[in-house]
Amino acid sequence: MPTLDVNGIKVNYQIDGVENAPVLMLSNSLGTSLHMWDKQMPALSKRFRVLRYDTRGHGKTDAPSYPYTSAMLGHDAVALMDALKLQKVRFCGLSMGGMIGMWLARNAPSRIEQLVLCNTAAKFGLAEIWNQRIATVRASGMKTITGSVIERWFTKEFSGNSPKDIDPIVEMLHTTKPEGYAGNCAAIRDVDQRWAIGDIKVPTLVIGGKHDPATPYEAAELIAKRIPGAKLVGLDAAHLSNIEQPEAFTKARDEFLKD
Repeated sequence: MPTLDVNGIKVNYQIDGVENAPVLMLSNSLGTSLHMWDKQMPALSKRFRVLRYDTRGHGKTDAPSYPYTSAMLGHDAVALMDALKLQKVRFCGLSMGGMIGMWLARNAPSRIEQLVLCNTAAKFGLAEIWNQRIATVRASGMKTITGSVIERWFTKEFSGNSPKDIDPIVEMLHTTKPEGYAGNCAAIRDVDQRWAIGDIKVPTLVIGGKHDPATPYEAAELIAKRIPGAKLVGLDAAHLSNIEQPEAFTKARDEFLKD
């Protein structure tokens, strides 16, 4: 996969799909990579020019020293669009990717045509939780948090019945650079967009997981309430709803993006 020097780092990205189609930019969750979207690619690549990238600190993108900020991650996305000469994209982000999407819609609205916010929050829990996670991964590595993370990402039923779907996600988590993971935890810890998102005017779809302990469905409801005109869809899934409910996820996203 190619890389580009943007915003002071090398960013790994991949482009698939129809050459002259509308561009859909996908942004990954904390602890994964651009491959978290693999199951969506066959359908997406028929309709869109799909741009996936590894967020700073993830996958094959550089992982500078901790900490990061939501603005830094947003500027990375804009710089990547600039480097690829993309004036406007449709943006879909899950969890941390949704955090980035909200920042973009507020701070670079002319670059975002439509916005899909999946399993995300305008504010992500207590600072103490993130500080503990940062300390753990920096001291002991990524494998120490695997059990607790997977419990939040998938329902017990799905975990028991779908190891082939979960194993690649575990591998992404294990290969995430601890310093990069910690840096992104800091960005998530410090963000609070609960009131600012009321200024978003980009057409928005919010997808929430009804069994999501990481970003509870109430967080999706709050986002949909605050963003004027936002649509809300609830899925029978935990945090990585695009993995656990791929058909329902695809249906909700496609119905919105064809408007």
